[in-house]
Amino acid sequence: MIRIILVLILIIVSFISLFIGVKDISILDLHRLDNDELLVMVVSRLPRMISVLIAGIGMSISGLIVQQISLNKFVSPTTMGTLDACKMGILFSMILFPSGGMMYKMVLSFTIALLASVIFLKISSKIKMRSIIFVPLVGIVFGNILNAISTFFAYKYNLVQNMEGWLIGDFSSIIQGNYEVLYLGIPVVILSYLYANKFTIVGLGEETATSLGLDHKKITYLGLTFVAITSTVVVLTAGVIPFLGLIIPNIVSLMFGDNLKKTISYTALIGAIFLLICDIISRMLIAPYEIPIGLTVSIIGGVIFLVLILKRAKNV
Repeated sequence: MIRIILVLILIIVSFISLFIGVKDISILDLHRLDNDELLVMVVSRLPRMISVLIAGIGMSISGLIVQQISLNKFVSPTTMGTLDACKMGILFSMILFPSGGMMYKMVLSFTIALLASVIFLKISSKIKMRSIIFVPLVGIVFGNILNAISTFFAYKYNLVQNMEGWLIGDFSSIIQGNYEVLYLGIPVVILSYLYANKFTIVGLGEETATSLGLDHKKITYLGLTFVAITSTVVVLTAGVIPFLGLIIPNIVSLMFGDNLKKTISYTALIGAIFLLICDIISRMLIAPYEIPIGLTVSIIGGVIFLVLILKRAKNV
């Protein structure tokens, strides 16, 4: 029943998002759109809505996967350096292959994101103080180191302005023809659902997973691969969207438990709804201008994160 309600909310919010923007298009005029209004819908509004949906679903599920793998509720692509590694990969592709296309950026960004994720897990496994708060703090420091290295090379090669464009997520430039790389996130979401039970077993710990006949290391690396692919296509298309993979899985966990096979659909739906609402708020607050969605998510997500971290800290 709850899932059906969430689906209905998602449909309603998605429909509303199509009629918010600089060009005034009324819902009542949907059956008699002129050529200009139809062009706006097909070229801009619909691609933007699809992009927000895929990004919201993909990043939320990515956060759920890494939380299972790392055995920590405060680990996410934001707090383990994955998003910072994606930015580094894009920057290095621009330096090494200045005339290269999207494929060069995607391959290098994915490779560095996956490598950074593996390094973080290796570092976290060496930490004796297994505090639920301490591990993600180490990840934030690791991400800041990657970001500092990227900034150094950005200044050296005069690419600071390009790098600034990835720091805050923004869907305002999404139009038909420049967002389709996000479709790579759809098969990742499907595979994540198919491997949900195995990720749940991995979340029980290496010894338990091995005793149940599961190749712990293989499934862990597979999960990190899913996360790296999703993070790469989202950063390439819309920039960094913080907190999404952190707060949504935690909210779902508090409401529905930790069985990933059961909660992955709730995570996808709530993540998509949350990001769509943030996108609508970003477009409405200072219309006809808009606030980058990364800023809106940071403010709302930051408040929710503080509440969650205080709640979890009391239970530790």
